[in-house]
Amino acid sequence: MRAGSRHIRDKVEAGERLSDADALALYGTRDILAVGEMAQLANRRVNGDRVYFIVNRHINPTNICVNRCKFCAFSKGKGEPLAYTMTMEEILRRSEEARAQRATELHIVGGLHPDLPFDFYLMMLRSLRERFPSLHIQAFTAVEIDYFAKITGLPLREVIGQLKDAGLGSLPGGGAEIFAPEIRNRICPEKISGDRWIEVMEAVHAAGLRSNATMLYGHVETLESRVDHMRRLRELQDRTGGFQSFIPLAFHPKNTEIAKGYTTGLSDLLALAVARLYLDNFRHIKSFWIMVGPKLAQISLHFGVDDIDGTVVEEKITHAAGAQAGQEMPVAELVTMIRQAGRIPVERDTLYNVVREWPAEGPPA
Repeated sequence: MRAGSRHIRDKVEAGERLSDADALALYGTRDILAVGEMAQLANRRVNGDRVYFIVNRHINPTNICVNRCKFCAFSKGKGEPLAYTMTMEEILRRSEEARAQRATELHIVGGLHPDLPFDFYLMMLRSLRERFPSLHIQAFTAVEIDYFAKITGLPLREVIGQLKDAGLGSLPGGGAEIFAPEIRNRICPEKISGDRWIEVMEAVHAAGLRSNATMLYGHVETLESRVDHMRRLRELQDRTGGFQSFIPLAFHPKNTEIAKGYTTGLSDLLALAVARLYLDNFRHIKSFWIMVGPKLAQISLHFGVDDIDGTVVEEKITHAAGAQAGQEMPVAELVTMIRQAGRIPVERDTLYNVVREWPAEGPPA
């Protein structure tokens, strides 16, 4: 790989855009250290030694969903064991806990509930904004936004406008999975198409809202479909500049309909490093510690990653599929993890404004 990748290294050092063929070559290598070195060079160019995290709280209002994606262990049908829908009081109580824990963000996603009206979600946003004005509300995947348009009959622009007026601050990047139709039809045939996901996100960005972007890997996709997925994200980012971070999500197979093992450490690090090198217009690449585990998330800080997400507190979706990491990580542990990797811990808000920065060494305050 070292000899064969000289032209890729030359591009990285010159700050030139990589081609799809370059990304495939990087995915196909076993010289993970060479890829990591290039990714770290690219990352340092834009982020220096800073590594970001956020004090946030995940809230999943319901796991009842009209879609039954084959890769998902979280969704349930009405009346199934373990199906639930939170009351507004429960959502507000969890948000109160978040404020008490000094959170700056509520991260809210859930199933496509067959009975909850659009007004329920508008009321939730208004109630949260009124009760907790200091908390940024990052909520609803592109799939949920599309569903709101379907159940109301309203155009995307109107749905997004009403959500924004009610208090929506930004969107997470879920629901992207893999855009390639032949893969998407195998793992989530009921879900919106990759084209529609892109269309929704373009409308979100046009409305002045920022979002993240994700890619689910390690199931039945091909390396070519991963590169195709990232190419479409890079093209949209060229048009809108509305994406904040890219988050490769490692597939977890437990309790799903896809017979597949867990991803390996090498595949996880490659997914992150290749993303850093290929997605040259994304400033932030996130290694979600719940998906890959705290130890690998720490190592990924030497493979082009500059964000490890946050405190989380309560995560249901990945744990339903067998996540082995915990559901909460205190600030002191996040700071220690980053410092031990020789990086500078930075607590951020949702829009990457700095809340607090620690020196690179020494015990957490």
